[in-house]
Amino acid sequence: MLQESGEMYLETILILSQKGGPVRSVDIAEHMGFSKPSVSRAMGLLRAGNYIVMDEDNLITLTPAGRAIAEKIYGRHTALTALFTSLGVDPEVAAADACKIEHDISDETFEAVRRFAARLEDG
Repeated sequence: MLQESGEMYLETILILSQKGGPVRSVDIAEHMGFSKPSVSRAMGLLRAGNYIVMDEDNLITLTPAGRAIAEKIYGRHTALTALFTSLGVDPEVAAADACKIEHDISDETFEAVRRFAARLEDG
């Protein structure tokens, strides 16, 4: 089982890769506000877990397993942020709260929240 910090790194790699261009450890460090040594250690663990690959230029790519986790977490983040914002929560607070919840909420509860939000949108 991947820890929350690993999920956060994978989510960040996904977000950065969607912006285009290669993803490097320094990009992750800047985006997350972490030190380069901390990111380097994390990348080593993610590589050992087969969640990422690094090429000869140290460019980082998600493996299928890493991408699946990243997309799951990012999907939860965006859905929860949208729900909280629709409830009147400030967008920055909504995003911060979603980030706290996205790693701990069970699949069952998240699916119930997602269904409820869909009913709200349908009116």
